[in-house]
Amino acid sequence: MTKLTLERNQIWFYLMALAIGAGWGWHQPEAAKGLESWIAIALGLLLYTTFCQVPFLQLRQAFHHRRFMVALILANFVIVPGVVWLLVHLLLNDPKLQFGVFLVLLVPCTDWFLTFTYLGQGNLKLAIAATPILLLLQSLLLPLYLWFFTDGQVHHAINPTEFLHAFLGLILLPMSLALCTEQWAKFHPAGEPWLKFTAWLPIPLLSLVLLLIAAIQVKALSGRSLTSMGNVILLFVAFLVINGYLSRWIGQLFALETTANRTLTFSLGTRNSFVVLPVALALPESWSAVVTIVVLQPLVELTGMMVYLWWVPYQLLKTPRQP
Repeated sequence: MTKLTLERNQIWFYLMALAIGAGWGWHQPEAAKGLESWIAIALGLLLYTTFCQVPFLQLRQAFHHRRFMVALILANFVIVPGVVWLLVHLLLNDPKLQFGVFLVLLVPCTDWFLTFTYLGQGNLKLAIAATPILLLLQSLLLPLYLWFFTDGQVHHAINPTEFLHAFLGLILLPMSLALCTEQWAKFHPAGEPWLKFTAWLPIPLLSLVLLLIAAIQVKALSGRSLTSMGNVILLFVAFLVINGYLSRWIGQLFALETTANRTLTFSLGTRNSFVVLPVALALPESWSAVVTIVVLQPLVELTGMMVYLWWVPYQLLKTPRQP
């Protein structure tokens, strides 16, 4: 099996992991509770291997493509948050569901974004150059977005110490280790094979994380309102459709070439849900709906990306005919 084949079939691995985990947790709920300590370990490894695919050492290259970078930053960190705010207030009333959606949709993805840009005939070099900028900006802006979009009310129900521990231990630490790994691979021959090996691990590790979460959460999810989750799914679908047309308009506004515009489209369509999973897991038990949303969103997104792979290059942003 090639890495590309693994990436193309990743949704089936995730669905299988969810089914196995849910079946285990349903029939062995007491045993499943003992798995909680393993989530942090699996998640830390997942984020480390994911961050290893982000070319932090190529950060300077992003500034060579100024028009695309301005469009990408403006779209992801100004326009898209406005779209998310509007959709949330139109479709959801529960503050916990609103917070969960804000958590997963406000900032862009930095891993699936690369895969689907490549498969969707975008400009992979532009995508690679942009990923460090996207990751650094979202790390700085997401806490501000969450405070502003919830009117500062969420902090009353959340222990900031747990948030800080989750952020330091499961985001900053794996990110720092990934940066050290890139430096090692740059100056030592043994580092490059290890860096290539880590590229195979995010999908299996994400499948393991999904299995563990499904096993632990299945009992709690069984009693959740289908209506409320239905509205969340509807919101995710609307988000994908709106952002497709929005990216085409932004591409025209900035006069982006077709492949660059496709890259912008896949950036707006993919969100960084599993990077924020440590934040969701740090919430009190009464906020378990947020974990549900963090797990649900990528399943909807992956299905949407299958449609994007047909829609974006062949319908929405077709290659112009040569005269």
